[in-house]
Amino acid sequence: MNIGGGTINDNGCNPVDVYAQALIGRRLRAVDDAGQDMGMGVTRWLEPASCDDDILLAHCTRNTLDVGCGPGRLSAALTEAGVSALGIDVSAEAVQIARQRGATALRRDIFASVPGQGRWPNLLLADGNIGIGGNPVFLLRRVETMLAPGGRAVVEVDPPGKGVSCRMIRLEVDEMVSSWFPWARVAADSIYSLAEQAGLAFAGLDQRADRWVALLDRRLP
Repeated sequence: MNIGGGTINDNGCNPVDVYAQALIGRRLRAVDDAGQDMGMGVTRWLEPASCDDDILLAHCTRNTLDVGCGPGRLSAALTEAGVSALGIDVSAEAVQIARQRGATALRRDIFASVPGQGRWPNLLLADGNIGIGGNPVFLLRRVETMLAPGGRAVVEVDPPGKGVSCRMIRLEVDEMVSSWFPWARVAADSIYSLAEQAGLAFAGLDQRADRWVALLDRRLP
């Protein structure tokens, strides 16, 4: 998970600090400004990659940048499979856990300096990370600059039907409550137009059970 900036004026904690508490086993709740639970699955992220994750891993066959890698289950799984992978996350605790499970990971923000810009054959946005920053087109434009020409972004999206929503959300762990920050959700039937606006070529959707993945390519010169 990678948490963007742009908070509402309030007295909440830094979202990264609240997220760190969830990484040590405390229950995380993410809610939007309408009071709806966002369902972020930190418990699942702390477990090893499962067969449910194969829909993502199968498309990452070349050197992969795992954006918002969290505790590194996908980066570690790729490494174990012999695929060179680098995970980046804004949380120092997440990066530490990722390294402990065998992944290569750095504390980085996708909108700041990241190694290999313009040279990544694959880039992974899993577990709702298309929502980073609350502006999917802006994020995908950044993704386009990270990919090598002909490279492919593997982007997990929501099932079709709910369009694109950009909301302010906050994280809660027991008595700790974060400040608000922007987050987005994108349905599978909306990703095509967003990709086009970002300059990426839509290469199709993959679906397995209730998980949907969009394949977006950087165009060749």
